Amino acid sequence: MRALIPRVLAPTAALLLLAGCVARPDGDGGGDAAGRPAAARWQPRPGTSWQWQLSGRLDTSVPAEVYDIDGFDHPAATVARLHREGRKVICYVSTGAWEEFRPDAKKFPASVLGRGNGWKGERWLDIRRTDVLEPLMAARLDMCREKGFDAVEPDNMDGYKNRTGFPLTAADQLRYNRLVAKLAHDRGMAVGLKNDLDQIPQLVADFDFAVNEQCAQYGECAALKPFVAAGKAVFHAEYELPTSSFCAQSGRLRLSSLLKKYELGVWRRTC
Repeated sequence: MRALIPRVLAPTAALLLLAGCVARPDGDGGGDAAGRPAAARWQPRPGTSWQWQLSGRLDTSVPAEVYDIDGFDHPAATVARLHREGRKVICYVSTGAWEEFRPDAKKFPASVLGRGNGWKGERWLDIRRTDVLEPLMAARLDMCREKGFDAVEPDNMDGYKNRTGFPLTAADQLRYNRLVAKLAHDRGMAVGLKNDLDQIPQLVADFDFAVNEQCAQYGECAALKPFVAAGKAVFHAEYELPTSSFCAQSGRLRLSSLLKKYELGVWRRTC
């Protein structure tokens, strides 16, 4: 992951919203009369509009079909309110890094905690230790399901390409990412692949959408084509480029692109 965002920043003082029309999200997310899990799982389509807010007071008035918000910070009532307004809601949780400020932080043994990932209070996890991590992540996804979220954004899904303190391999990452996807699907929720561009060809079938940071800045957006070709949304954010430098490409590739500030508050600009 390129831009890990600290989750404890204050909201920005000046908020700028770009208004637009809100369409109904794809799928009803409610399942069918027989209760078949596959039918109930939401599938966002390319071009679906979104808002990504992980800090500050949540603004539910942004004209977006999808909200991606912190799973720990928001109660079921918030998810229900967004649903009443016709939105789908994604549950942000970190699955590849430990965060000392989470309520379940003490449940992670020291043996699975690696190097810091560049943000205060966060450390990479030893994703090889699925015996330890699977029940912990299952509990987090239970929380998302119980609050009524439609999908999960599991963060820090490319540890094998970082200095984690563990000898992680590409095979380790594939195995772990597929485990996280299965945990979400078993709970009737969609799941997004966060960054991890190099493994998209192997993982596109396991995930329902992608979330990407800064592919335009690093010249990597074409790597996301397999998701769009499969009819799956790519939720994309840039932080340092003006919209004029990436929106034309985003339109050609059918990415759902935003310009955000690093703290991921309410402010955004859309293409």
